[in-house]
Amino acid sequence: MKLIHRGRRLRVNNGVRELAKETIISIKNLIYPLFIVEGENVKSEIPSLQGQYHLSVDMLKDEIEEIKDLGIPAVILYGLPEYNDQLATSAYDENGIVQKAIRKIKEINESLVVITDVCLCQYTEHGHCGIIEDGQILNDLSVKLISKTALSHAKAGADIVAPSDMMDGRVKAIREILDEEDFEYTSIMPFSVKYASGFSGQFRIVEDYSPSSGDRKSYQMDPANSNEAIKEAELDYQEGADILLVSPALSYLDIIYKLKQKFNCPIAAYNVSGEYMMIKAAAEKGLIDEQTAAMEMLLSMKRAGADLIVTYFAKDMARGFN
Repeated sequence: MKLIHRGRRLRVNNGVRELAKETIISIKNLIYPLFIVEGENVKSEIPSLQGQYHLSVDMLKDEIEEIKDLGIPAVILYGLPEYNDQLATSAYDENGIVQKAIRKIKEINESLVVITDVCLCQYTEHGHCGIIEDGQILNDLSVKLISKTALSHAKAGADIVAPSDMMDGRVKAIREILDEEDFEYTSIMPFSVKYASGFSGQFRIVEDYSPSSGDRKSYQMDPANSNEAIKEAELDYQEGADILLVSPALSYLDIIYKLKQKFNCPIAAYNVSGEYMMIKAAAEKGLIDEQTAAMEMLLSMKRAGADLIVTYFAKDMARGFN
């Protein structure tokens, strides 16, 4: 049998395979999450998120220098505040946990891109992403406080603010307040398509912000819906979003692909805690090879169209999993 085309020619050895590789993950496109807590000398491993830590601000120097040395270009900050209240006042306090962390990071390494999670859930007594009255989330009041929080992050030195709340109209409100206060070059990376997902369970434990009652299904998206995802992303894009983020990523590769085809802006994917820990747990039991599975997972996100990936595997990727 004489064949003109043999697909195996481009798979014959590693050198040829590398030359013909279609999708490449660069460390320059990865964002590493950091969890900042109040206190001093705190560096404690998070039991539900293996290899990740709660860090106090005074412990950031070694962490940021390691991130810099590994070539990771950006971090996204999550804060665990000292106190919670009905109006989430610690979220927009200029001396709040995230605000202090931003200033410290910029003092250590001014060139590291600092992205901040902008939400109210971990700052409220009830753990929801907005302000509650009579059992209902007040969208517009919540948006006002969310935009106020974003402004406080920009004033502290954040390069990109990332509202993760899924309230209606928050991107427009944030863009307006940032521009009014001369932060027109602070970018917005909203969680434009954020599903009410079982893959985010670990993260709620990490942040200790599960709702005290009810759930987030009235504002986060139904996993069954994809047309709605495009509509949500389009609204954010029209309101001034610079980057559109999909969370989680692995079960929503079709959404990442659709957004990449439709919008002329960077698309980000959040490789969430449940996706990360599935691989960690299976590897611990000897069921899969961690490096191979993690690379395959991240490649699928990149192949679907993600330009940027938020991932707990960023350090492992930078080290080559050695």
